[in-house]
Parts: sequence; C-alpha cells; structure tokens
Amino acid sequence: MEGAVSVNDIVRFSTKNSQGNYMPPEFVSSSTNIQDEFRFNRKFNYPWIFLNDEPFTDEFKTEVRKRTRAATYFGLVPSEHWSYPDFIDQEKARQSRIDMDQHGVPYAMSESYRHMCRFQSGFFFEHPLTYELGLEYYWRVEPYVQLNCDIDYDPFMFMKINNKAYGFTITLIEYEETIPTLWDHTKQFMKLHPDYFASDNLVEFVIDNGDFESSSYNLCHFWSNFEIGDINFFRSRQYKDYFEYLDKTGGFFYERWGDAPVHSIAASLFLNKSQVYHFKDIGYVHDGMGHCPLGEKQFHENGRCNCNVADSVTLLEDFCMGDWWWASREGRPSEREEYQALIDELENEDNWVEEGEGEEGQEDETAGDENSEVFDRRHIKKRHSSRLLRQKRRARMSQQRNLKKRKWLSRS
Repeated sequence: MEGAVSVNDIVRFSTKNSQGNYMPPEFVSSSTNIQDEFRFNRKFNYPWIFLNDEPFTDEFKTEVRKRTRAATYFGLVPSEHWSYPDFIDQEKARQSRIDMDQHGVPYAMSESYRHMCRFQSGFFFEHPLTYELGLEYYWRVEPYVQLNCDIDYDPFMFMKINNKAYGFTITLIEYEETIPTLWDHTKQFMKLHPDYFASDNLVEFVIDNGDFESSSYNLCHFWSNFEIGDINFFRSRQYKDYFEYLDKTGGFFYERWGDAPVHSIAASLFLNKSQVYHFKDIGYVHDGMGHCPLGEKQFHENGRCNCNVADSVTLLEDFCMGDWWWASREGRPSEREEYQALIDELENEDNWVEEGEGEEGQEDETAGDENSEVFDRRHIKKRHSSRLLRQKRRARMSQQRNLKKRKWLSRS
C-alpha cells in the first residue's frame, strides 16, 4: 500500500468506532451492486496482482484489464514453490493421498491443492512482485468470491493506523483428517522458541484449555480465502522459522495441511490480540458460506449491503466465532448478545421448526409479501432452522465435531 498522505494526516481526520479503533474517512458510494471491483477498489485503485503456476494468456490479461481501472500485474509462481521439494518421498505422499481418498477427505487426491496450500503458507509473500510494488498489505481474493456490501473506507489504511496485522471475516473448523500431526509439530516448534509467544497472544482461540503444553488443537481457524494482512508479518523471523520447520516435516504432502490453519495458528501465537481484527462490516460469501453484518440502519436499509443476516455462518454454533469472541474479548458482550438475542427470538416463535419437523427449503405461506414484517421474521427463522437441522445431522455423523461445538455464552 502506497500513498502521499501520511498516517498522521489520516488519523487527524478519522473517527473512533465503539472498539476504540480509528476509522479512515469514508467515500460515499454513488452506485451499488455492480460487481465486486465496484464494491471497493473503484474508489481506491489499488493494484491487482494475479499469480499462477502457468503463464497467463494474452486473452486472459485483456479481459481482466477491461474490468478494472486499476493497474494489473501478472506473475508466474516460481517452479520451486509449486513442486515437490527434494526431501519429500513421493511414493509415501502418493500412498497418503490414496488413504485419504478412501476416507472421503476433500481434495484427497489433488496434488495441485497441496502445492497451492504450501505456496500460500510459505511463499506468496516472497514473490518478486510484492517487492517490486513495495507492498505493505495484501488482500487475498479467491475465484468465485462475492462481496455483498459496499466498502466505503480503506481497509489497508485501517490496518495501518490501528496497528493490525491480520484481518478476517469467517471462522471455521478444519477437517481433522487433514492435519493429524500439525499441532504436535507446532508444540515441538514452540518448545524450541518459547520467546516467539506474543505477550498478549490469542492462543485461546486455537486450544481447548489454557495450558499450551498439554493442549490439543480445537481445529478453529480463520478462513483464509478472505484475509487482509500485513505482509511483513509473514516475512517475520517467527513466521518464517515456523513455516520452514513445518515444511521439513512433509505434512503438506504426507497429510493435507491447509494454509488456513497454518496462518491462523501463527497469528494466534505470534501476534497480540489487538493485532488481529474481525472485519464484521464486510459482507462476504464463498463456496456457499458467508458473513452478513448486523445493523439494519447502518448496513441494510441504506442499500450498503445486499445479504441476509440469517445466512451468516456466525449464527452457527459449530463454527468458531464463539472461540474468537472468548479469546479476543472482542464483541463481548454487545455483538455476542445481539446475535444470541436474534437466535433466542427466532427459537421462541410459535412455529419454530424443531428437529424432524418440516422440510428444508419449504416455503412459508407469507413468502410472497416481501414487505411484510411477518415474512421477514419467518424467513430468517426458516433459514436458521434449516441450518440447525443440517448442523445436527453433521454432528451425528462425527462425534469429534460434536465435541468441538462451543457453548460460548456460558464461558463469560
């Protein structure tokens, strides 16, 4: 991120939000809901960087440039960052893929997925373009991502003036079958480097109890297909040593370690609570899961957001927002209680759908009246009920996942 305006100038014209963070001056949006580029970057014109393990075609570059006024850069991932390192036993890796496939693990047979996770874990921040452009911060954007809210302030400047190093929107539980030894290796690494713990770290976000040495990983992580970060955090000695240690174990290939748990564990151990931020005001959807901001007047009545709060995975108990609120103390009690109040109100309505009753996707009789308050309430309730049913089915299929659920309201 580059600019001629100093941080002190920005702070001078900023206001503080309820959490005490400085909010950069807003740009007032004149149109909404055109395409993702228009949700944010048409106001700021930050450069786009596209990276691939194969050269982009001229046709692709031309089509991309038609869709943005910002500068675009196209880079090739170095072959050594998208291939097997010399220390990997490829036959062992192949057999591991077969075993995982037999257990129904997603992307079990995919070699390219593993190369991608290793690249995103250890090399993206070293790509020559990141140095050539002098990047301070990055925003990771995956294919098929949808932004559902206008972003009228500069998230990069927000990160800078508030000393944030990592930002996210969604938390998830990782597939345990993909990372069976990741936490053991992490604990071994931290025994070698106890000085790498941040003084006010977020370790409670990733463990089941307060004792790190005897802890197990609770599988919580920040979903890394949306992340805004300080690139120098990933270039830090702590992070690079951690990645290199993990890489030598072969876990990216003998198992199927994702970059999300690697980033999340690192941020939780090496950063202070105040340096990790939940972008709760950014509506975001990827692969059917998303976050939709609370606040009718602030986000929905004025057309800033085009999403339904009931679709937000923040409402689901088997995700990890409760762990985040608990570990960071952010949003407690106001946001936590606001979400819980919504859930309680929906569950207390007369025609709340209990387990085994009704059909998923069943239409409410008032569904035609989109201006009806009754429709709005029942629509939210129906969507949330459907998700609870799916949640319960997943829990019955996996005892481990059921044990990882959080009753976070009782942890105050």
